[in-house]
Amino acid sequence: MSTDKSQSAGFRKLPLSHSTADSQASALRLVLTLFPDWETADGKVEFIRFKEGITNTLLKAVKRRPGYSEEDIDKEAVLIRAYGKGTDVLIDRERAAFVVAEFIRGQVCDSGDLTEERIWRGVARRLAEWHALLPIVSTPITASDDETDYLLMPFEKQLSRSRPSAKAINSITPSKPTPNVWTVIQKWIFALPTSNEDESQRKGSLQKQLERTVADLGDMPSLGKDGLVFAHCDLLSGNVIVHPHDTESTPPIATISFIDYEYATPAPAAFDLANHFAEWGGFECNYNALPTRSVRRAFIEDYLRYYTSHIPLPSDVDEHTYVDRLFEEVDAYRGVPGLYWGIWALIQATISQIDFDYATYAEVRLQEYWDWRAEREGTGQQGKEKPLRERRWAEQ
Repeated sequence: MSTDKSQSAGFRKLPLSHSTADSQASALRLVLTLFPDWETADGKVEFIRFKEGITNTLLKAVKRRPGYSEEDIDKEAVLIRAYGKGTDVLIDRERAAFVVAEFIRGQVCDSGDLTEERIWRGVARRLAEWHALLPIVSTPITASDDETDYLLMPFEKQLSRSRPSAKAINSITPSKPTPNVWTVIQKWIFALPTSNEDESQRKGSLQKQLERTVADLGDMPSLGKDGLVFAHCDLLSGNVIVHPHDTESTPPIATISFIDYEYATPAPAAFDLANHFAEWGGFECNYNALPTRSVRRAFIEDYLRYYTSHIPLPSDVDEHTYVDRLFEEVDAYRGVPGLYWGIWALIQATISQIDFDYATYAEVRLQEYWDWRAEREGTGQQGKEKPLRERRWAEQ
């Protein structure tokens, strides 16, 4: 929960903070504030630590009431996520220092699970509900004279400014609600290190690529108001939960929930879809696991069927035509997740304490962007075989 007492986007905010020195005591104060009866009712409060790292600490809080089964206990359990060192660069900690969410019983997916038809159809339907039903809340920005001066500076001079204003960040898409996926990438680019000439040149190059990509795709007509939906933006396998089922036989389509919303922000639906498809390859970037054209189309058909059950399409557009249109949009966005996560990984390489080779991962993801850009603009080397990811994406 945020330390702000105000209400925003339907979330309750409390004047509490998290202490990394004693995260359990901080979490207990929060739980007892939200559920006062947990302090007086029989049964102790327990915390189960799921994971901890540079991005967050995740705890499950349970009230072990006498006579309750584990299933009963889980029904009122909550998850508490506290954001950690350095994460204000990557996520908006003004929105949340603590986040409390309902605990969901189920099985966490791995990347191989995403390729199972019963699971990807469930993901398509759940994601359609997200995009159709969750509201977009814009944060108005008022520019000071200093911020306006920053916008008028040449980019080379902007690099020397250690903390750009929100107005400068949001200027990448001045006509759209903020924050959004483009302003997030802009914020990350501003945060890239420039300790030597190579880093400064890379930062300038990525800034130009962001501007090109926004010019190419940013105003593409799409679902949602202003072409934006409230997107998850991090639908990797570990954030997809398959609900348990009561029947003896496995249902043909899984019931799905999503977790971990710290990167959620308004974005084009095509970005969220392309980003999820990229996650079929996992952190290993196994491009042979990516969905083919026929699978992507079937996914999008299910997605649109459920999206339009909540928000009907314009009367002059039939569903088949819109499937074609969204399929092409997703195809156009296929390289953007590489830019997004490549820049993210460059920052993680400088701040993260997790044992993961973020620097190499950044190069792999950014290469996806460069390969897409070359294919889009026809600048690939003549007579040379296309990169594996581009070949896989084109498979029927």
